[in-house]
Amino acid sequence: MRILILGCGWLAESFAMDMKHQGHEVWASTTQYEKYHRLKTDGIFSFIADFDNSNTLPDMLFPSQFDFVLNSVPASQKNSLSALEVRFSNISRFLDNIQWTKQLFLSSVGIYPDKDVVYHELDSSGIEFSEKLFLAEQQMLALPNTCVYRLGGLFGKNRVFAKYFANRICTTGEQLANFVHLDDVVRLISLASVKDLRHAVYNVVAPMHPKKKDVILASAQKYGFDLPLRFEPGDHFQKVVSGSLLQKELDYQYIWPNPLEF
Repeated sequence: MRILILGCGWLAESFAMDMKHQGHEVWASTTQYEKYHRLKTDGIFSFIADFDNSNTLPDMLFPSQFDFVLNSVPASQKNSLSALEVRFSNISRFLDNIQWTKQLFLSSVGIYPDKDVVYHELDSSGIEFSEKLFLAEQQMLALPNTCVYRLGGLFGKNRVFAKYFANRICTTGEQLANFVHLDDVVRLISLASVKDLRHAVYNVVAPMHPKKKDVILASAQKYGFDLPLRFEPGDHFQKVVSGSLLQKELDYQYIWPNPLEF
């Protein structure tokens, strides 16, 4: 299988290496010259592409056809809406130059508002989606053969939740965790590359939703991080993002179903 990765960040690089080790041909874009050279050393066909400024094919012998496209270019909240529209329009024009069998765009459960609601991707009536994330999703879904994974908070490897609260005051401890482990996301992306998914949008979230306070305490104990200075009251909305649609469709058993064990 020939795979194209647009925006080879932390998660996409893990997927790239997994596919490379399985014997697939992997091409990957990055904006960083250090990563460009590291990916090449690892056997990935890497190239520089900044979709904020360029929509041209790389200056190299580039394939015209791919079996699977993983689109991991972020719709960052720090960018303006107009800047994101340019970014994803450039991606669309880039993809116009090639053919692919499937594309998967990685979005975020941050698209859902912070309310006392259980969110399911098939019920979107009345939801005030994040404008920037929704724009990116809609621009990518306008392309053929495209699905979206809305990822929960991503952890694994050196990303440990407790690390971000060590010796700090935590005001989000009563909120529920809508998290997912890197290992599960890589596996679910791999399944998307070979399975015919029935829907356009899926939440990708571990099935258990403990309080963030409990995840901090568990991961601090497991990995040896200092505890927060204290937990203080803050926004304690009970937002839950359900990932059951994809889990049932693929009959998938999570490697890490409980964020308390991340």
